[in-house]
Amino acid sequence: MARYRGPKGKISRRFKEPIFGPSKALERRKYGPGQHGRGRKRKTSDYKVQLEEKQKAKYLYGVLEKQFRNTFDKAARKQGVTGEIFLQLLESRLDNAVYRMGYAPTRRAARQLVNHQHVLVNGKRLDVPSCLLKPGDVVQIKEKSRKIELVNQAIGSGKRFGWLDINTDDYSGTFRNYPDREEIPENIKESLIVELYSK
Repeated sequence: MARYRGPKGKISRRFKEPIFGPSKALERRKYGPGQHGRGRKRKTSDYKVQLEEKQKAKYLYGVLEKQFRNTFDKAARKQGVTGEIFLQLLESRLDNAVYRMGYAPTRRAARQLVNHQHVLVNGKRLDVPSCLLKPGDVVQIKEKSRKIELVNQAIGSGKRFGWLDINTDDYSGTFRNYPDREEIPENIKESLIVELYSK
């Protein structure tokens, strides 16, 4: 499956947020990339604002358009607030859960850990980063993979989240429940994404 492999600094500067983690480029140059980055600001259309919010969410979670749209359609079919359910589904992705549990420094690194079969779900090896976890699922780093330097450097550096039970001694974590919107720290205005897809 294809991933975005372009320059990360430019994306962070474009959205004025550290999309892929701390960015020196964003600290040094707090304006947009390219020759028009420091140009005068023009009035932006509603469509552009909505589109940029969608693109920001895609880059944050490392999801391409088709998968992103499929996840949104799945959220739209469920009862409740579509935008909130959509973010809950993105948060329940296996690669995101590994990142949130603090076993990888970034979502990209978490995705690679899953792809290379270093992660078990409910005791079974699973190498699909987009797999959606259900409440009660136990995610664990394989015993042979616990010596990986990347994993050991990342352990303990992550924040604690109310929807995850983390046991660093056992290199595991339990996905307790879907998070409430207030618990998700990402700066995403999901209502704009709903408006964009509702057109």
